Amino acid sequence: MLTDKIALVTGASRGIGTAIAKALAAEGAAVIINYNGSKEKAQAVADEITAAQGKADIYQCNVADFDACGEMIQTLIKKYGRIDILVNNAGITRDGLLMKMSEEDFDAVIDTNLKGAFHTIRHMSRYFLKQKSGKIINISSVSGILGNAGQANYSASKAGVIGLTKSTARELASRGINVNAIAPGFIATDMTAAMSKEAQEKLTDTIPLKRIGKPKDIADMAVFLASDKADYITGQVFAVDGGMTI
Repeated sequence: MLTDKIALVTGASRGIGTAIAKALAAEGAAVIINYNGSKEKAQAVADEITAAQGKADIYQCNVADFDACGEMIQTLIKKYGRIDILVNNAGITRDGLLMKMSEEDFDAVIDTNLKGAFHTIRHMSRYFLKQKSGKIINISSVSGILGNAGQANYSASKAGVIGLTKSTARELASRGINVNAIAPGFIATDMTAAMSKEAQEKLTDTIPLKRIGKPKDIADMAVFLASDKADYITGQVFAVDGGMTI
């Protein structure tokens, strides 16, 4: 379904990003696994993809760095000739009550989660416009729709991603470029695994489907939005959350 497509997935060395990278590769795309911290984890994901006869590469870049993102995009375009799919998944948390939250923790989350998406889109847009095609998929969160106590910075960043998605979709639509967002709910990742069993059970009770989602649930939606089956969809936010936002 995505044969000969080139995809860049940010923050793809773990969790949802890894699942998306593997799912895109399974559909035939050549996937660039962007990472910031662990080269070993990123390479392990790439090795798993290539072992399954897929195509994968890795690239280190802190998406919070505007110039570094520009260098990454230029390097990848030069190497591959084009990028067809951009998935902005890189994200961090610095949770805490607002009254105690430091400016540093607020800025760090905004810089990675929101500005990181802006940086990659900003540098990729000229190439997408030249190609007159492209799929941009931004990973938001139900926290950006509902808000969440103790996550003012994270919720603000993910709400910002939704606004960025809608505005970018309007700007780029006339050139055949689709921009959409996925808002995951409570998904089983390393981040959620750190929660106590009691906290997980309490949160699960708020989900109409009464279960925690899997990274594959998000990856399946990403594959759909990256495909030509979603050519007439843009500017939308898809909550993959078991019904949390009903």
